[in-house]
Amino acid sequence: MKITFLGTGTSQGVPLIGCDCEVCRSTDEKDKRLRSSLMIEDGGKVFVIDTGPDFRQQMLREDVKRLDAVIFTHEHRDHIAGLDDIRAFNFSMKSAIDVYADDNVERALRTSLWYIFSEEKYPGIPEVIMHRIDEHPFTIGQTKFIPIRVMHHKLPIWGFRINNFTYITDANFIPEQEKEKIYGSEILVLNALRREQHISHFSLGEALEVIRELKPRKTYLTHISHQLGKHVDVENELPPNIRLAYDGLKLTV
Repeated sequence: MKITFLGTGTSQGVPLIGCDCEVCRSTDEKDKRLRSSLMIEDGGKVFVIDTGPDFRQQMLREDVKRLDAVIFTHEHRDHIAGLDDIRAFNFSMKSAIDVYADDNVERALRTSLWYIFSEEKYPGIPEVIMHRIDEHPFTIGQTKFIPIRVMHHKLPIWGFRINNFTYITDANFIPEQEKEKIYGSEILVLNALRREQHISHFSLGEALEVIRELKPRKTYLTHISHQLGKHVDVENELPPNIRLAYDGLKLTV
């Protein structure tokens, strides 16, 4: 299974519009972060977790030729806004795209991208096949997804475990019963927004505490804001088994 980090930034991305801090002015490509999203290639199929506003740019950068399914963590705009651009895959693959979402996400999609679901469809609009997800595992092709319910302040959202790989973004609390689904992961991806505490995201210190408890072999931090610091500086502070993810990073799991 191949993993590609399509984006590792927070909702505003890095650099932040109008900001002159050293991170936003950095010339290091690892400090340039599009909105958080992940691509999984497994068994000849391609899946994307979340289609944020940068989805088109991410697909072009990675030269993606097919897309078999989109899986959503939650309904915030920085995770759903790019769904319209799947229509390029509708055209090239001559098929609708499977979309896996809970009822909150589907409601948001039907509101913000209402034309996709209209009874009278305008030619060329995105074509989707909706699949409802809940706490039960589901399989796409040969790939099994185990949903993990985490909290984004007061909003319940989804993380996912796929084999020995676990992906969690936009969380600031993981219930004890959900941690049981994570134990034994070889690779954990976890959000770490900034150094200071935040109402709905793990801070760097909080993320490190969670990692110490869950004990994955390797962890990659994502959903990073400009407030965390420059990539090279933060990496130098971290233990060898914890790294900052960056846009375009590829893993084989």
